[in-house]
Amino acid sequence: MMHQVLAISFSDVFKSGFLESFAGFSLTDAIIGLGVSFLIGLFIFFIYAKSFSGVVYSSSFNASLVLMTMITALIILGVTSNVVLSLGMVGALSIVRFRSAIKEPIDIVFIFWAISEGILCGAGLIPLALLGAPVIGGLLLLFSLRRDYSEPFLLIVRFDDPKAEEKITKTAEKNVKRLRLKSASVIGEETELILEVRLDRGEKSFVREISKMPGVSYASLVSYNGNFSA
Repeated sequence: MMHQVLAISFSDVFKSGFLESFAGFSLTDAIIGLGVSFLIGLFIFFIYAKSFSGVVYSSSFNASLVLMTMITALIILGVTSNVVLSLGMVGALSIVRFRSAIKEPIDIVFIFWAISEGILCGAGLIPLALLGAPVIGGLLLLFSLRRDYSEPFLLIVRFDDPKAEEKITKTAEKNVKRLRLKSASVIGEETELILEVRLDRGEKSFVREISKMPGVSYASLVSYNGNFSA
């Protein structure tokens, strides 16, 4: 008799909790939230592709931003529909650890942007999500355009004629905004000169001019992230 009462009570509690959870869930809101998060994720995808200025572009990372936006929205939709489920998700997500290294600092901005948009879409704050997306995207594009002209580069030149160093320096000074010596190394009979330069209007043709100078065996211009060890 007691076992029967306990079984009925447990069944009633289960059905009651299930029905309450289902009643608090809106299929229309879920479809709208996931749909808007997908569109905003595509917008983030576009902005990342246009503003990328790193060494190696990762299409998989960019695609993950779209899915990250949608998955975050899905989690928030579940959390807002059931208090018990929200506590379980907090406990489950607290043990998750991500070990992937972030190569570019700006990638962290895109990750937080995708998560924030997903939270807003999942919480039903669609107007705020739609307002924030073009504002953040426009600022990122603006900063990427400015970075094209102010981003530092390393000019690496190898030569075996001592007189070539002065010509190289003068030619570089005429075509860059700023020039600073980073390293000068002697490798056998050759000298390797490393200069930090700030390009003037993105001009790079002077590198070819330097490579054709007498005594110059190698000339290269590489992106420089600010970290250097001689």
